[in-house]
Amino acid sequence: MEKYDLIVVGAGAAGIMAAITAARHLKQVLLIEKLPSVGAKLKATGGGRCNLTNTLSNEEFMNRFGRESRFMMPALKAMNNNDLMRFFAEIGVECHAPDGYRVFPVTHNSMSIVDAFEKELARLKIKTLCSTRVTKIDSDGAKITGVDAGHKHYSCSNLIVATGGLGFPTLGAEGEGHSMAAALGHKVTELFPAMLPLRTKEAWVKNCRADTVAKVEIKINLPRSSKQHARGDLIFTANGIRGPVILDFAREITPLLARLGEVPVLVNLTQGMNEEDIKERLKKEKAKSPHGSILEHLGAFMAKPLARELILLAGLDPQKALHIQPGADRERLFKILAWTPLTIIGHDGFAGAMITRGGIALKEICPETLESRLLKGLYFCGEILDLDGPCGGFNLQWSFSSGFLAAHLGDLAQKNQTDRV
Repeated sequence: MEKYDLIVVGAGAAGIMAAITAARHLKQVLLIEKLPSVGAKLKATGGGRCNLTNTLSNEEFMNRFGRESRFMMPALKAMNNNDLMRFFAEIGVECHAPDGYRVFPVTHNSMSIVDAFEKELARLKIKTLCSTRVTKIDSDGAKITGVDAGHKHYSCSNLIVATGGLGFPTLGAEGEGHSMAAALGHKVTELFPAMLPLRTKEAWVKNCRADTVAKVEIKINLPRSSKQHARGDLIFTANGIRGPVILDFAREITPLLARLGEVPVLVNLTQGMNEEDIKERLKKEKAKSPHGSILEHLGAFMAKPLARELILLAGLDPQKALHIQPGADRERLFKILAWTPLTIIGHDGFAGAMITRGGIALKEICPETLESRLLKGLYFCGEILDLDGPCGGFNLQWSFSSGFLAAHLGDLAQKNQTDRV
């Protein structure tokens, strides 16, 4: 029977970081991955460019994760964005932030990260079993004793589960980590797809696919969710909306959609202008072209296909001047331009999702160590936990930081406590 100090299940961002960190502290580590190679999801991250992290402070970073964000503070203190960039430099990957915000490998190629990880796993002589499924986590009821995998039993006193969520099912996401955690008594919250395009009831969106709309603000038009909003670029599709702002905001929409069936939203497509701003801008355009149509005037500051659809939505004739059309319709246009109504009715599910909203309940995990409060020697890290963030390197930084913290097996928390005394 093979015995290890630590077994890591899942060779994604969190799992590989955990295995390397533990091995550097002279632990005997076994890394188990069900796919034929490590880092499959990493290869696809950021469209293959691998947005590793960003330049925000820990406080700003956590604020993007919502109400449970304080849970991640110990992990970020253990490995923040600067620590992460130093780590990658140590293993031969230089990183930079070309826009001052998002951090990439200078190659802008995710294979740089995966190749460096594989070399470090080999250098540290970490035994890696690919194409191997863990079928059961074994315990004596109080502490971890090992795992069953590939028709064999592997013994250990510490186990890190880093199997991720349900996003990217084509890259192996099946949620087996959640099932194993539940079998050990852990609560798993309801799981929803996140970071994916959304479908709308309104068909007019298909006529606006040619242009990206910059600096859009979107908010949920429901009393209890009216404070939920996001800003960024939006792209219309054949049946809905996508783009960075939608990928970010989808995690707020999908739970509501599962409960309500459809979710009304309001979208500002005029770069933050309100009704009065829009009226003033149209007056200026009319002064430049007194005999121009409303489409001509509105098209001066937004894409004409979109302008045409919003004019029609208000009940106006795009080819006529604004001032000769009914006053009620004009006022309706100003309201629609300030906040365009859309109705979200669906999405492509986990098949189209990059990440998962929901996971193992955080109350059952110690944030200082990421060890289970139910079973000694059992640790969780990365997307398997009930934490998810927006686009921009947030979820990868959390995976790396949590993998790093979990791999210390409580030693780092003990050291910090000693230092404080």
